[in-house]
Amino acid sequence: MTDWKQYIERDPDVMLGKPVFKGTRITVEFVLERLAQGATPEELVDSYEGLKPEHIPAALAYAASVLSRDELVALA
Repeated sequence: MTDWKQYIERDPDVMLGKPVFKGTRITVEFVLERLAQGATPEELVDSYEGLKPEHIPAALAYAASVLSRDELVALA
């Protein structure tokens, strides 16, 4: 599994403290949303300056890490 900590950071002064890819203002949330909407990793990398191919698996690994914390998701 990709070590997402190499690529993702949180800084309260950048994007309201949301997780971003180091050296960018691109949030992990944004990339995950675009992937869920059907964008391909190649489309994202080509469309957003600073986004690298290795950021995509890092975003997925980050999401898996967050979900593995056994947080309850309330369904409406």
